[in-house]
Amino acid sequence: MTAPLTADAHDYGLAGDGTADDRPALQKLVDALGDATAADGRPRTVRVPAGRYVIRDRPVLWRSGVSLIGAGRGATCFALANPGAPTRPVPLAWFTTAQHGAGRDHHIADVTFAHFEIDGSGVETEGYEVLAKGLGLQYVLRGRFTDLYIHDTAATGFGCDFLQDTVVEGVLAERCGRQDPGEKMGGAGIGIGVGGWGPVERLAVTDCTATGNGTNGIFLELQQDDWVPPRGIRVTACHTEGNRYGISDWGADGLLVTGCTMLGNHVAGFDVSAQGTTSVGGRGGIVTGCVLDGNVGDGIALGNTPGPYAFRGNRVSGNGRYGYWQHNLAGGDQEPATDIVLESNDIHDNALDGIRVDAPLHEPAIFGNRIRNNGRRAAPETRGGGAGVHCGPLSLTDENADWLPGGHRGKRLTVGARNAGAGPRDAEVEAGDRVTAGDGDGVTAVVTDNTATELTLAPERPGAETAWPGGTPGPGAAYRLPDAPAPRTGLTAAAAVTHPYVHGNRVRDDGHPRTQTHALWIAHEATWTGGRVSGNDFSGNASAATRFDSAPSGGRWRDNDG
Repeated sequence: MTAPLTADAHDYGLAGDGTADDRPALQKLVDALGDATAADGRPRTVRVPAGRYVIRDRPVLWRSGVSLIGAGRGATCFALANPGAPTRPVPLAWFTTAQHGAGRDHHIADVTFAHFEIDGSGVETEGYEVLAKGLGLQYVLRGRFTDLYIHDTAATGFGCDFLQDTVVEGVLAERCGRQDPGEKMGGAGIGIGVGGWGPVERLAVTDCTATGNGTNGIFLELQQDDWVPPRGIRVTACHTEGNRYGISDWGADGLLVTGCTMLGNHVAGFDVSAQGTTSVGGRGGIVTGCVLDGNVGDGIALGNTPGPYAFRGNRVSGNGRYGYWQHNLAGGDQEPATDIVLESNDIHDNALDGIRVDAPLHEPAIFGNRIRNNGRRAAPETRGGGAGVHCGPLSLTDENADWLPGGHRGKRLTVGARNAGAGPRDAEVEAGDRVTAGDGDGVTAVVTDNTATELTLAPERPGAETAWPGGTPGPGAAYRLPDAPAPRTGLTAAAAVTHPYVHGNRVRDDGHPRTQTHALWIAHEATWTGGRVSGNDFSGNASAATRFDSAPSGGRWRDNDG
């Protein structure tokens, strides 16, 4: 076979008819072009005309210097399938450390993947297989991944690790992680392992969209706990919606996240925690100019980090629990997070606290924020059923109700239970809760918002089209909604906070009715030591400006209105 600099796939045996297995011909072509590139140092390109190209039972082992260019999303489609190999994952392009010895000195260089679709719906493994990706490459140097549509993969859609001098742009990842129940590794739309190139990995992820994926929309994950968390990674102008997590930093240093939208994700819009393979949270990151709105759980969930981390100029609104939640998961870093900065954010209309601190902070700076009209989960317990009650795939309507709009946000709805769900149940949505069915307890779903008569419900899992795993309840079904928790504040400290700087914030409620009970609450389990609280507007909350179940110790408190 000759090895031109540009090869038309049809000229080398690929049919693209949606029936023939095109993998052998593509593998033969990639090998020939890879050998030629290794011989003369000149990268090659495979151009793939419009068509549906089946990649069956085995992935294509990729070669350095070989690019793959299609005719556009929807026009050129690679359909992955494994009918003859139910235990084998089938990514389109494969090159990994474990299977192929990939490393810094044995890498993929000078490759572009552009203008095509990957349909992973034909891959079904006997058990969840983390390698059942759309693209699965490790150690890529000078790569470019652009204008790709990856969907319905069993595990992560775009699952490439250790990307140096690389750009990932215009990638749309939908409904990836089909076989991930939400608690396995991988299963993301765009999942990128980091740390393999050392302390600096120059990577830009820009203008990408990730919706309805099993775990993360976009995540960065340190792959070995003895590696240095790398700097140099930027995520800009991306959109994540309806995933388990929107964007996650599980082990980078100095991650820059700018101009992104994180909407309707089931646990959190932005997450830093120890959930990655190495249980290492990110640190040193900056999140700015983002919209984190309507997430089922929290807008921002930050934990297992030594700090610092900064959030500046973001809108954090309408989330089903906290706007910002400081926490630590077991198994990760438990030391106080130092130098956390919340500056000039608009934190409003979240279901519970605007800012909730459940893990130690040292020298946090919270200044110039507008923290208003939180505590929207203020509606009392209610029960109903019978005439006027009917359910849709993502809703429950009671024509006889008169609920406080937004007052059930984040609550867990119980439908079809004996005696309308009698018995105590926690009113708070726990991060990661799913729709469940209990013996005699009916089915439950999480309320994302409500009008006077209609509840809007979260899908049972990312990518699902219904909140009801066992089918939509019939007309007149009995239901119950739990009571509202209290207090619901602008800023709650429920852990050790030392030397805080809290200045120039406007923490108030001008809604009708007011639902944010206090501007600042120091809970009984908290300690508040030293620091400065000054120049804040704490007036206009539903109950009082402050509530001190544990008295602050030392520091300067002055010029706070209210």
